Amino acid sequence: MEKWVLRNKKADFEAIMKKHGISECLARLLVNRGLTKEMDIDLYLNPDYQNTYSPCTMKDLTKACKILEDKIDSSLPIRIVGDYDVDGVSSTYILYKALTLCGARVDYEIPDRIKDGYGINEHIIDGAYEAGIDTIITCDNGIAALEQVKKAKRLGMTVIVTDHHDIPFVMEEEKRYLLPEADAVVNPKQEDCPYPFKQLCGAAVAYKLMEVLYKSRQIGEAELVPLREVVAIATVCDVMELTGENRILVKKGLELLRKTKNQGLRALMEKNGIAVENLSSYHLGFVIGPCLNAGGRLDTAKKGLRLLLSESKEEADKRAEELKGLNDLRKQMTEEGILKAVSMIESSALKDDRVLVVYLQDCHESLAGIIAGRIREKYNKPAIVLTSAHEMVKGSGRSIEKYNMYEELTASGKYLVKFGGHPMAAGMSLALESVEPFRISLNNNTTLTEEDLIPKVVIDVVLPLGLITEELIEEIKLLEPFGKGNEKPLFADRSLKVLKLAVIGKNKNVIKLLVRNQYGKEMDALYFGDTEGFLEALYDAYGQNEVDRAFQNRENKLKLSLTYYPSVNEYNGSRSLQIIIQNYLPEK
Repeated sequence: MEKWVLRNKKADFEAIMKKHGISECLARLLVNRGLTKEMDIDLYLNPDYQNTYSPCTMKDLTKACKILEDKIDSSLPIRIVGDYDVDGVSSTYILYKALTLCGARVDYEIPDRIKDGYGINEHIIDGAYEAGIDTIITCDNGIAALEQVKKAKRLGMTVIVTDHHDIPFVMEEEKRYLLPEADAVVNPKQEDCPYPFKQLCGAAVAYKLMEVLYKSRQIGEAELVPLREVVAIATVCDVMELTGENRILVKKGLELLRKTKNQGLRALMEKNGIAVENLSSYHLGFVIGPCLNAGGRLDTAKKGLRLLLSESKEEADKRAEELKGLNDLRKQMTEEGILKAVSMIESSALKDDRVLVVYLQDCHESLAGIIAGRIREKYNKPAIVLTSAHEMVKGSGRSIEKYNMYEELTASGKYLVKFGGHPMAAGMSLALESVEPFRISLNNNTTLTEEDLIPKVVIDVVLPLGLITEELIEEIKLLEPFGKGNEKPLFADRSLKVLKLAVIGKNKNVIKLLVRNQYGKEMDALYFGDTEGFLEALYDAYGQNEVDRAFQNRENKLKLSLTYYPSVNEYNGSRSLQIIIQNYLPEK
């Protein structure tokens, strides 16, 4: 059962409306996002690269830049070691593209998800040493590679770590943070790093370093454009909060992507039927990102990197087609895994756990994180999906706001061989015999309450249908891009009478209603969620006869309270207002 709550933050809305020339609705939406100061609202409504923080304030960044300059000037070989997800591939692309432009002798290595696992490992270090590499620079990994960095240093190599993941720690009398003994460690999450914004993705950290390197090498700002485009993709795909500096990087990055000259990205958009002029954060997170990720999941992440580096349309088309095919296969495999996981939970005592740990022996290990995310959405509980891998068990977890997964894993760390991640997501490996004790330990030690597990639907504004206008819908677009930390606003209207009811769509997967509110305003309402569940809720509340009457466009007793997002429907040259239903409550 959901709990609906209304955000009711107080502020001088009249003053905000007057100062910024906006409607009361938009003023309320800004205040709901914690924006009340004039300067903060200006930065939010008018994001610009000029308002990002100076990279030089990031600990060790200028030091890392100086090391790279010395290596470039001495023509010493540099190897980038990335990661196999979108952020890792994007970071590798940024460093490789930029260092090449700066005249570096540079190549790259991306770990194989299955064979190597996450991050730099001894096998990669041995390979670099044998190849005569002088300097290793990591991106989107390395902060937890204490032993690996020690080995590289022992072999005489220079090591620069660029990363954004949480700093590993041990609990003594208080937390003691552990840092790799690299020549430079660039990560804004370091305790003594003065950089003001801590939520950058790995690609953004790499970009900041290259921004300073370009300036030092007197390379024009125009050359930063291809790097900024990819930072926007990585920020969305790594589910960073779209607030502060991230909002600027994504909003401005989307503007650049709509006219990108990157052959690979253009081909990928074309293959997926994306109209470039309508490109949004949704397309980055749910279309482009999964395709770039598919290489690392089912083959090699280098396929995504090679797409970004494509130099001809023919090459780009071929690589985009291949990645789209891999992503289509990944979707099919994911759905099969979700069905198995749900069946396992529903048919066992697992469904009573507050932290779900599901062992899917035959699941492709690269899909564990996606399946965990879908399980978390379904049950509103932290979910970890484990699978068999090379005489070990590997897995990925996805969390809810009230559960810091990284810290909780640390508390049950004795059952894990290796783990790392964020409060909201983590990866781990463990022995098969540790799976059950690990599950029990997580559940015995959790502080999650029943209240924490009730999904909350937070409504921004109660907005009767009659107040929806095309002008308001256009104004709401000023809040884009939407994503974590800057969610789409949620509106509500209550006691809506259902005049018509239909199930539409090629696969009968959309509910279409005509509703009338208590002031007599009528409007189409569409629901794209679980159509069976929607109809079941109506049958339970009103019975078969009343629902059938609604299907027949006859007078009926159906009434709903809805949360929604307003939109404009364009069909055959005509435009009409409609609402997209997010949540529903039948009213008796």
